[in-house]
Amino acid sequence: MAKSDDGKLDQERVDQIKTAIKVGFRHLDGAEMYYTEPELGKAIKDSKIPREEFFVTTKVNYAIDDIPKAIGASLKRLGLEYVDLYLIHKPFFAKTEADLQNAWKAMEDVKRKGKAKSIGVSNFLQSHLETILKIATITPSINQTEFHPYLQRGDLVSWSKSKGIATAAYAPITPVTKARPGPCDEILASLAKKYAVNEAEVCMRWCIDQDIVPVTTTSKEQRMSDYLRTVTFKLTPKEIQALKDRGMEKHYRGFWTRHFDSNDRS
Repeated sequence: MAKSDDGKLDQERVDQIKTAIKVGFRHLDGAEMYYTEPELGKAIKDSKIPREEFFVTTKVNYAIDDIPKAIGASLKRLGLEYVDLYLIHKPFFAKTEADLQNAWKAMEDVKRKGKAKSIGVSNFLQSHLETILKIATITPSINQTEFHPYLQRGDLVSWSKSKGIATAAYAPITPVTKARPGPCDEILASLAKKYAVNEAEVCMRWCIDQDIVPVTTTSKEQRMSDYLRTVTFKLTPKEIQALKDRGMEKHYRGFWTRHFDSNDRS
């Protein structure tokens, strides 16, 4: 979740993160542009849980022209010596292939210096990934991108997997939040009833069963607990395909829309 950059610690946000930790979450996803790194760091510190039990992600955006300085600033705000995953937040800053390639070289240096255990990207298309793979000595570990039944990204997931790049899905529950009504409504309701979970959990499990890591947000403790139920059931291959097929009947993109034509499903 993002907040305004007023320089003040948002105690309410700290408490929300501490609740997530109490419920059982250990993967905490932040970003420079969310302005939540101080709150993440405070919640981790206050938890008294060993640092190595957390998986902390942050992303560079505004300071993309100086990645060494950016990671230093992020670590200071987080109060950490390293992050588990450091991502380039988006590729749209680049005017040339060299811009992307130079940024990736700087990311590799971040990993070599031990400031990030893994490095990756976010919101990259195949063309962007191909550009950095031309010069990469370290393959991006993951591409975090909007992914759900109404935005399946064509061949991006399978192509990425063939290159050793995992996919993480943000906004995975879009069909039950922003994109209703839709062709997946009926099957989601049916599957939720079958597995005694809610429809958002079905959306997240649909990602997991395709080896995609779902990343979502909530400030509600009950929803946090609900989301943990995604590990208690598994969709059948037939159910996964049915959601894929129904999802293809509608197109919905919730983020970075100004960079895409209205019918672009990439």
